[in-house]
Amino acid sequence: MASMVIKINKSTLSLIEGDITKQDTDAIVNAANKTLRGGGGVDGAIHRAGGPKILEECIKIGRCETGGAVITSGGNLKAKFVVHTVGPVYRDGLHRDPELLSNAYANCLKLASSKGIKSIAFPSISTGAYGYPVEDAAEIALKTVIDYLKEHSDIELVRFVLFGQKALEVYERVLKRLI
Repeated sequence: MASMVIKINKSTLSLIEGDITKQDTDAIVNAANKTLRGGGGVDGAIHRAGGPKILEECIKIGRCETGGAVITSGGNLKAKFVVHTVGPVYRDGLHRDPELLSNAYANCLKLASSKGIKSIAFPSISTGAYGYPVEDAAEIALKTVIDYLKEHSDIELVRFVLFGQKALEVYERVLKRLI
């Protein structure tokens, strides 16, 4: 199933190609928009698969700023929770784009730790409609997760669920470079 698996302290980091809505991790991450009202891409797929309960909880929360993270139940998903985060819309990588993308991953992990979540699946945040170049995004995502797992062993599994073989290959190449 996993194309690449590495150990970081007591934790496992894995890369797979697949559908994030079908993951059996404790939590999956939704690349949401600030209004938390559902949308296209991963966001729309999670809301469709998870059913109306997720949207009801999102409406109660209200909104999430770029780089932030909020949590809802998983509705009809296998995952018990959905951690919603808002990645940056890519401009040129020179403003706060890298910092905001790193914050999105880090805040998801911090929230997961605070809720006792042991396994979490991430999509490639901001690389779809928000236009972040996959190679740059992969480097930020993987570095942020690796740095977090080096300091925190409470999350046992972080899985990147990538859409399409091309995205998977980019993440594999970047991960090999980082380890």
